[in-house]
Amino acid sequence: MQIAVKINNLRLLLNELDWRLTLRSFLLLTGGSLISAINLNLFLIPWEIAPSGLSGLAIVINKFTAWPIGFMILVMNLPLMFIGFKYLGRFNFLIRTFYVVLVSSLAVDFLAPIFPAEGIVDDLMLNALYGAVVGGIGTGLIYRGQGTGGGTGILGRVLQFKTGLPISQLYLYTDGFIVFLAGLVFGWDKALYALVTLFIWGIAADQILEGPSVVRTATIITDRPKDVSEAVFSHLRLGITSWPAQGLYTEKNHTVLFFAVSRPKVDVLKSVVLEADPLAFIVIAQGHHTVGGTYKQMQ
Repeated sequence: MQIAVKINNLRLLLNELDWRLTLRSFLLLTGGSLISAINLNLFLIPWEIAPSGLSGLAIVINKFTAWPIGFMILVMNLPLMFIGFKYLGRFNFLIRTFYVVLVSSLAVDFLAPIFPAEGIVDDLMLNALYGAVVGGIGTGLIYRGQGTGGGTGILGRVLQFKTGLPISQLYLYTDGFIVFLAGLVFGWDKALYALVTLFIWGIAADQILEGPSVVRTATIITDRPKDVSEAVFSHLRLGITSWPAQGLYTEKNHTVLFFAVSRPKVDVLKSVVLEADPLAFIVIAQGHHTVGGTYKQMQ
């Protein structure tokens, strides 16, 4: 009886699964894992740049043992994945993380003979910069596929769960220790370049995950909301939200208008608003992207 219930529950779960989204997710995970492996072989390993994580620790250990780096990454991830399975989502966490770790680890070792051992660029700075950008692209694709690269990221999330400390502070401790260790082994110049790599890596990953900042949000305080709204809608076809407000110093009543606008149209927006109300107060802020609403439809 219990077996029949479990089979029925599994059938219901499979029926609810969106296979198109799952396929897209694993394509992103695969692409991100392969890019991460190529990045290690092309830029980081040849020049002994160890920015963070278990990959950086594997590069340090490889200096003394010559053990395969991909194999070490896989082995060191196994106990961390067990911890993550217990504290960070069980099978939903384990499947995607194990897939990323397995593909990237195997790819590092299998692709190593294909690439030149000395790398493709004879310059430490260029390897650090390109390693950061390419690594960030790989990480961003993995995040977009709703996965993680395992490693110290798992440890940081678990410690956050247990201690309540900010995740950025915990990453500073875990990754900072590996960079410090790399400095002792490879020299402090490479450790400093590793810090640059780590910083740019995060920026590149954010760009891939969230996309370029092509959206601006506009907040306008005006006493002529109807004129401003009609002018904005007429020229730019933007949906507008409004609410009443009061100036605390003047105690006068005003209206606040809020909407999103594409970056190339900001100058047009300012001209249109000031023409409708020369005394309007305009604040233009930066946004990453918009979801829902009428912004995309009207554009």
